[in-house]
Amino acid sequence: MKKVLIPVTNHATLGETDQANGTYAPELTHVVHVLNDNGIAFDIVSINGGKAPLYGTDIEGDDVNNQVLGDASFQTQINNTVPVSQVNIDNYDAIFYPGGFGLLSDLASNEEVASMAAKHYEAGGIIAAVCHGPAALLPITLSNGEPLIASKQVTGFTREEEVDFGTINDIPFLLEEALTRKAAQYSKVQPWGEFVIEDERVITGQNPTSAHAVGEFLAKLLAE
Repeated sequence: MKKVLIPVTNHATLGETDQANGTYAPELTHVVHVLNDNGIAFDIVSINGGKAPLYGTDIEGDDVNNQVLGDASFQTQINNTVPVSQVNIDNYDAIFYPGGFGLLSDLASNEEVASMAAKHYEAGGIIAAVCHGPAALLPITLSNGEPLIASKQVTGFTREEEVDFGTINDIPFLLEEALTRKAAQYSKVQPWGEFVIEDERVITGQNPTSAHAVGEFLAKLLAE
């Protein structure tokens, strides 16, 4: 059985504010739903381990989100995430980073997770991310000294979407700018439109709307 490692943030607020935050639930649940449908296993991990903060758990009309959040085994995993220090990356076929603003404050600069991801990618593994999740790709440096995304086309949450969402003044940094400076190419479509790029086993999705499609791309690559 194929297995995906899902690192989530331990940071429970939006940047330095006191606004409750963490991982944006639908970006995690919609991908988990696709993994479950395709018989792909997953483990949820975090830098420190323990209960991971989620927001977006009460979105009306999102049946997939509600279904996955209501699953007892999922709740056990999200409330008891495995510390990254206990992870053997050789046991996984892919890494998936869900979004949410929390990871801008930890996974976006964490060297331990980044070095693990670099090892995984160089061994032929797949790396996927959606919305703010691609921030976790920023610190990944390959053994040749090049950033992972220096040769990749990527997307991620846009400046326009930050403005629409009212977060532009509170985020630790602007993801679109950071990706544009480091990636071979950063691309986007109109705000809130579904958009996914896959480039040499690196899958990125622009926003929450793109989460399901990221899951489908990931499942397809894992099946090859």
